Amino acid sequence: MRDFKKYDIWQLSHLLTLEIYKITSLFPKEEIYGLSSQIRRAVSSIPTNISEGCGRNSDKEFNQFLNIALGSANETEYLLILPKDLNYISEEQFSDLDSKINTIKSKIYKLKEKLN
Repeated sequence: MRDFKKYDIWQLSHLLTLEIYKITSLFPKEEIYGLSSQIRRAVSSIPTNISEGCGRNSDKEFNQFLNIALGSANETEYLLILPKDLNYISEEQFSDLDSKINTIKSKIYKLKEKLN
């Protein structure tokens, strides 16, 4: 069994999740059940699926959970564009968050390649 806390992609995605929670707490209150909730679910799904995959018995199963985490990372990437375009976050915040999510996506791809 793998220790998910030792994976760089888990650590980075956990930190991004914490950051997104802080940022979305500043979104307009009418977004609490909309965009805020959706982006929080998407971003938290990344480290959640990595950690769940680490508990699986085979590389093939772990790879499947990495696929799900990658899908959530792509969803998060879009859900960062939306608040930027709605002026809920600044261009600078968006650029920083977009860079972080793309780093996570790249690291997931690289880990998937190692498992194949």
